[in-house]
Amino acid sequence: MVWSTGAYAFTRPPLRPSGRANLLDRTSLADAFEAACLIRCIQVEGVRQPATLVAEFSSEAAATRLAELLVRLGMPARPERITAGVRRRYELHRLHLTDPGQPAVLSMGWRQGRTALLDPAAIGASAPRNARRQALAAAAWRAALLAAGRHVRTTILGVRIRDTELAAVLVRGAQVLGSPASVAPRSGCLLVTVPGGPDKDRILRRSAQPTALVS
Repeated sequence: MVWSTGAYAFTRPPLRPSGRANLLDRTSLADAFEAACLIRCIQVEGVRQPATLVAEFSSEAAATRLAELLVRLGMPARPERITAGVRRRYELHRLHLTDPGQPAVLSMGWRQGRTALLDPAAIGASAPRNARRQALAAAAWRAALLAAGRHVRTTILGVRIRDTELAAVLVRGAQVLGSPASVAPRSGCLLVTVPGGPDKDRILRRSAQPTALVS
């Protein structure tokens, strides 16, 4: 095995408090929610991992995106690349935090973002609140398309995940973005899909670029 380590050299910014107890401000929420979705895409229940390891991806793009988000949240991570395999070589991209365990801000971002998307009372809310939900929906799909197993066909766009809560967030997120979605069990995972054509194009377009949350 070949081990390659390095560090992301960014300035650590302070977290931006919202002024309300246990709530993140709109910018920190967007970053923390997307980071939490990236991690949930690859979590496997019952698998023990080093205390400082926050995530391990087969996708370099997913690892790079999570590293960017952690930096913005004031938690820069140390990257580690592992080349493994005998007949078939492959790479794993790990991110390690200085402090053990998953930071509380990621759990907070997940809970707050999930509530904002799934809360039925949000239907018909103000334009800023709807725009905030659309940005969170796009963040969830951006994470899934980067980190989850993609299942792309002419007739569907799908992602394979194991987390049932994330599946619910993706289905609701697709609806918020204007596309129908469904979830079906598969061997060892769940397959979340949207139809091909305009619905698939809409999800890909809306999730391609981060959108700032509005007040």
